[in-house]
Amino acid sequence: MLINTKYRTDEPETMDDFTMEGEILRDALDKIAKINQLLGGNQLTLRGVQGLIRSISKTTTITIVDVGCGNGDMLRTLADYGLKNNLDFQLIGIDANNFTINHAQHLSRHFPNIRYQCEDIFEENFAKLKYDIVLCTLTLHHFKDNEIIHLLHVFNANSKVGIVVNDLQRSPIAYRLFQALCFVFRLNKMSREDGLISILRGFKKVELVNFSKKINFSNYKIHWKWAFRYQWIISKI
Repeated sequence: MLINTKYRTDEPETMDDFTMEGEILRDALDKIAKINQLLGGNQLTLRGVQGLIRSISKTTTITIVDVGCGNGDMLRTLADYGLKNNLDFQLIGIDANNFTINHAQHLSRHFPNIRYQCEDIFEENFAKLKYDIVLCTLTLHHFKDNEIIHLLHVFNANSKVGIVVNDLQRSPIAYRLFQALCFVFRLNKMSREDGLISILRGFKKVELVNFSKKINFSNYKIHWKWAFRYQWIISKI
């Protein structure tokens, strides 16, 4: 069967239900984090942060917000990196699902510089939050184009240093690759179905360029990376 990836799909994912909870969700969050880690996704986001903070003094406190933080795996990766390199990171995970936040808090209980907030990122509380860097790892594709434009405006207004987006390329090859990963990692039904929809909600490079133009980003880079990801870094310094 041919996979049509010309346009982004509007089909919803099960995980878009912010009231969802239970073992199926917990398993999905942990498997997503594991796959992202094994495919180099965490390192891709970390390299984006490294590039943005290169010229910042190590004595400066750097506040980093992770939007759609899932089980907090990316924040724990940053906390470990900061500790090894004598960096003063203050890390905040944001997710709209309270069960997800509680799970992330449990997994991060030994990391004193990580805190979590259950927030709807389209509400006023999040719009008031200030930070140096905002991360959006495998999260932006969950939203429609007009919602993405809104969020990028908020990120741009409230970040001092920059924005790091790590998200999926919409491609038939990526779709088939994920089908193989489903078998290897024994993903549950929800994870399989949501993962395939996620790829069809992913991006082409031209779409990210067009978003950048609409927000008037003056200093940004978009790179294709394995495994079928785009690293989109917007610098404000």
